[in-house]
Amino acid sequence: MSKLLLVILALFGAIAAIAGAYGAVVYYGGFIDVSADTPHEPIVFDIILGARERAIERRARDITPPADLSDPERVERGAGNYQAMCANCHLSPGTRDSELRKGLYPTPPDLTKTSIEGTPSSAASARQYWVIKHGIKASAMPAWSKGGMEDSAIWDLTAFLRRLPALSPKQYQGMVAASDGHSHDGVVEKSHDSSSPRRHVDKPGSKPHKD
Repeated sequence: MSKLLLVILALFGAIAAIAGAYGAVVYYGGFIDVSADTPHEPIVFDIILGARERAIERRARDITPPADLSDPERVERGAGNYQAMCANCHLSPGTRDSELRKGLYPTPPDLTKTSIEGTPSSAASARQYWVIKHGIKASAMPAWSKGGMEDSAIWDLTAFLRRLPALSPKQYQGMVAASDGHSHDGVVEKSHDSSSPRRHVDKPGSKPHKD
């Protein structure tokens, strides 16, 4: 083995040792800032964003949206669940921001501002469905299926998202009022005379349920 090769190997070994020591100091010393009010460095954010989008695209590519996403009844059902489950983070027509949304990092997308030119593609709907169903790690986006939200209700919500950007505040409130409110199979309460769960519906503007 030549002296030059030995020098190169020794140099790489030294660099690896220094990098490992630095990483250990940063990790065990608690120097990584995990606070939500301190954003990532731009290059770190871009790497995470790129990895996220590629991961979602790969997993959503084989999802085929149902043919009835434009069905008014499906859209209406999605409106009630959006108001109950999504609007506080992703906003509603006429709402500029929310207390919760201001404190989240990364900031949840404003789904009322999505482009409405043309018909949303199947790929876009498949992506929305996947994100709602599975959530996104370390982003405050929950996997709603873990709470019991069934696929049909997730597609209802996806159907509503196609319409949301075109709605005025008055149209939005009317659609929510006409819906069944917060209604899907994962929302349950126990009846007073039975231990079995039953479907629970929160009507818009209704008083909180008391046992």
